[in-house]
Amino acid sequence: MQFILDFFSTLNSLGAVVVMPFIIAIMGIIMGTGVGKAIRAGLTVGVGFIGLNLVTGLMGTYLAPAVVQMCERFGFSLNVIDVGWPAAAAIAFGTQVGSYIIPVCLLVNIVMILTGTTQTIDVDIWDYWHFAFTGSLVAIATDSIAFGLLAAIFNMMIIMVLGDLTAKDVEDSLGLPGVSLPHGFSTAYAPIAMLLNWILDKIPGVNKISFDLQSLQDKIGVFGEPILVGTVIGLLIGIAGGLKYNEVLTLAINMGACLVLIPKMAALLMEGLIPISDAASGFIEKHFSGHGQMYIGLDSAVGVGHPLTLSVALLLVPISVVLAVALPGNQFMPFADLAVIPWMFVLITPVVKGNGFRALVIGVAVLIAAFYIGTDLAPSITIAAEQAKFDFTAGTQISSICDGGNPLTWAIYRLNKISPIVGIAVVGAIAVALAIFNRIRIKKVNAAAE
Repeated sequence: MQFILDFFSTLNSLGAVVVMPFIIAIMGIIMGTGVGKAIRAGLTVGVGFIGLNLVTGLMGTYLAPAVVQMCERFGFSLNVIDVGWPAAAAIAFGTQVGSYIIPVCLLVNIVMILTGTTQTIDVDIWDYWHFAFTGSLVAIATDSIAFGLLAAIFNMMIIMVLGDLTAKDVEDSLGLPGVSLPHGFSTAYAPIAMLLNWILDKIPGVNKISFDLQSLQDKIGVFGEPILVGTVIGLLIGIAGGLKYNEVLTLAINMGACLVLIPKMAALLMEGLIPISDAASGFIEKHFSGHGQMYIGLDSAVGVGHPLTLSVALLLVPISVVLAVALPGNQFMPFADLAVIPWMFVLITPVVKGNGFRALVIGVAVLIAAFYIGTDLAPSITIAAEQAKFDFTAGTQISSICDGGNPLTWAIYRLNKISPIVGIAVVGAIAVALAIFNRIRIKKVNAAAE
């Protein structure tokens, strides 16, 4: 048992850019793509991840300091530090729950497939850290590793079902057939988006408002293209931050570059995944013929390249700073995770069917929720960081948009904080109910397809 734990601990310590190519290559070989094609596919996925990290790193390098300077210029003062998702992942994997999370989640996925409660084979094992993060906070709240592991398991079950339910929208809106996105961060916002989209549908007048980037570009030509949208937004943020003219121009060009390069890096990821996806379809048809449609579960990074996702996310960067300061009771200042705002929108974009107005409205709503959640979770995240021996300034509290602002993580944590036994029972009942509902739904879909 210890050997297995040590193996997975070593594997996840390598990071997504190594873990995912390794997993993709092994999957390709198992599914019959051939050794050469499988290795090439894995390496291409790795290059895509590196490219995405480099481009989002540009946002962290140029955008975050400009936002901080804008805050200082206007005298904004908030005391919960946004340490970013890499720190949150390190904290999650550094806890006791994190040390068990990969083998436990693999087992959960296998059981769900065998019981027909999911259609997704989740190969994105690096992102199991989202479930470990939830479990770690619950372990702190309940003083129980067992409750923490159960919370992580139930979190995964809920996300797996949501991944199945949104897979058709992922195919239609993002052009990713045979793929689902059981991502602990992005997928948690899908139910909120569905609810708010339904509410907007019921409001007379508002339900008629719609704009999309394609129609905008058709009307204003080149000025509606992502490269110019990003550049203009970069200019406005730089000017608001009081940057020097050369710094304003540098920020503007880099933001324009981000909106051009992120879709290209996402396309590179997909280039690597296409042969694996094709092979997986044949493999699933042969070995899981009684299970109907099956999906490969991937990191939501494959969907961040959608033009609407990127443009609305970049618009929300300055809005997020205003919200952080204006919201009464909020202590969370967005900083390191400003670059992950596009990840919040990966499944919001399909839910609103490309409607930019609704994406913006829902984006403001989820950011407001994220800031209050980030503030509320900061004390427990800080304790988890101390337990994981994460290096940060003593006396400060830390959080992050991802996953410190995650509504599902917060709900699970809060239920268990109120009463461990009742909380874990309620979350478990919801997870099992969703799994049963999904099994019934899958059977109906399969019956209709026959």
